Amino acid sequence: MSDSGFFNTHRTWEDWCGMLLGAVIVVSPWFPIQDQAIAGHQTAILNTVAIGLVVFGISQLEYVALQRWQEVTTILVGLWLIASPYALGYSGEGFLRIYHTSLGAVVVLLGVLQLWQDWDSNDQDLLKHGQ
Repeated sequence: MSDSGFFNTHRTWEDWCGMLLGAVIVVSPWFPIQDQAIAGHQTAILNTVAIGLVVFGISQLEYVALQRWQEVTTILVGLWLIASPYALGYSGEGFLRIYHTSLGAVVVLLGVLQLWQDWDSNDQDLLKHGQ
């Protein structure tokens, strides 16, 4: 692998990966392996759907018009997904806590990777993304 710029260039597959992550986050309360029924936790469900839609929407925006604020927002939303089981009181739900912690960590890592790739890019370079 002589391509030393693999981690230095923002690629469109990363945006598609973010869209897929957003969709997975939206459906995560209904994953088949759950300790208890999630039906009684409406706040957790609404929070998860909102986070998933935000991740999906930001990834779509990155695909169309790349800007640094999108990556920072992705990192913050991923951190909230990690913290939300504890902040909203469903940390005892076992698999749902594991899902949200894992998915949040992947969202944060993807946001950090994209921010690192675009850190030194000027506005003209960011506009060329996806072309």
